[in-house]
Amino acid sequence: MKLTLRQMEIFLNVVKSGHLTNVAREMKLSQSAVSMSIKELENILGRPVFDRINKKLVLNEVGRAFHKEIDPLFKKLSDIEYEFKNSENKGMIRVGASTTIVDYLMPSIICAYMSSYPDVKITLKEGNTQEIAEMIKEGSIDIGFVEGFVSGLDIVKEKIGVDELLIVTENKKITNGEPVYIDTLAPMRWVLREEGSGTREVFLDYIKEKVDDLNIFLELGHTESIKSILKNRECLTCISKISVEKELNEGKLFRVPVKNFECKRDFLMVYHKDKYHSSLFEKFVFFSKKLMMQMLDSDHSICAIDLAQK
Repeated sequence: MKLTLRQMEIFLNVVKSGHLTNVAREMKLSQSAVSMSIKELENILGRPVFDRINKKLVLNEVGRAFHKEIDPLFKKLSDIEYEFKNSENKGMIRVGASTTIVDYLMPSIICAYMSSYPDVKITLKEGNTQEIAEMIKEGSIDIGFVEGFVSGLDIVKEKIGVDELLIVTENKKITNGEPVYIDTLAPMRWVLREEGSGTREVFLDYIKEKVDDLNIFLELGHTESIKSILKNRECLTCISKISVEKELNEGKLFRVPVKNFECKRDFLMVYHKDKYHSSLFEKFVFFSKKLMMQMLDSDHSICAIDLAQK
């Protein structure tokens, strides 16, 4: 498109006034600049839009048709510009989050935020920690929420909470009710998240000094899939506390008593270091951090009966 908004604005003002001098004075431009703009517009259209009658510019038949099309469009664009200039609570935020956060934290946060700011649209993309970090780097999302390790000097990382990882199984008799060390469990069948998952990376990094070879017989891309596998096979997993509380409370899954096992990880908010911090962005950051901290700090006590008590 060769036509510019400035040319449209000058054209519409000339239509109202009919005199280049008046338009130049009102728009604080030189008369030659106004004249040149009209000539360029006519060159783009390939035909004159004004008749020069008695030193006044009057729309001709082409100009009248052009004016009929342009006038409502320019008014609409002006309304949009005014609306966005004068409304800090209107726009779109692109959010990315790792699987655990998408499933168990983000729905409540987004619903609460959109209730407070109904004119804001939010798009939510899911991926593992590594995928969310890549989205931040390439600019396809504005802000991300992940767990585990995030690398890259161009990514700003802010800790917003702490999550605990648990060893979980469906078979409550897997250790005969006795606390065991993690290396004792290593030969058993394990189902873990896929490579790139923050849950997987934190767990394997935590046990690397204690376990030489973990028997991983299945890798899955979603926490809910892992929980389904646990309910149908005698196997183990390491999983986020917030993702399995319901099953533990209902006695459908059980926490394995592991000696000296306190595996925790940080929940991080991430964004690009060059990201422009608009008012809308800042409000979403403040709102999300506050609500997520409250959710993570609340008493998510696990009332399920541990294997040691069975």
